[in-house]
Amino acid sequence: MADFDYKFAKDFREFERMPNKRHQHAEVSTGHRSVIELLLTEEVSSLGKQGEIVRVRPGYARNYLLPYGLATVATDANKRRVEKHRVAQAVVRADKLKSLQELANTVSKYSVTLEANATPEGHLYGSIVANDISKALKSASYAVEPDNIRLEGPLKELGMYTVKLHFAPEVETEVKVWVVPTAAAASAAKA
Repeated sequence: MADFDYKFAKDFREFERMPNKRHQHAEVSTGHRSVIELLLTEEVSSLGKQGEIVRVRPGYARNYLLPYGLATVATDANKRRVEKHRVAQAVVRADKLKSLQELANTVSKYSVTLEANATPEGHLYGSIVANDISKALKSASYAVEPDNIRLEGPLKELGMYTVKLHFAPEVETEVKVWVVPTAAAASAAKA
């Protein structure tokens, strides 16, 4: 039987307990489980949004979040950098909300007139959808995307409709949409 080197085994156990410089994280002990504080660099649906500090198990951090670049170690320098970024983003968001509010105020004073083929009873052969309203507003130099227009359904009859525009959670307005028969249909109806 070979002699077992107990001194080597003791040294090896101590080596295993030595901290690895490559995997040095801010480990926090919470009772019997250790967790790591990380700063999210991307939004992770099960954890949080970008810039949040989260506490996760070391294996989850080491095997998923850190290798895929979804998080970084929550050092003081990274925390300060994120806080500066948040302040800058808040300024940009405030400017954007201000411009959207100005757009909403000017669009609410405008009314859109759309021509469509219709029956003599006033039913449209087709329908008016958000894309049609958006094109009409863009031709009048209002930057309104079809996603901003909230219709309960397509407009299928002639008449005046009040359509809601949603630019941001805080910025909403309404625009009047007139659906009128085309000039050829109107002249044929008179004859």
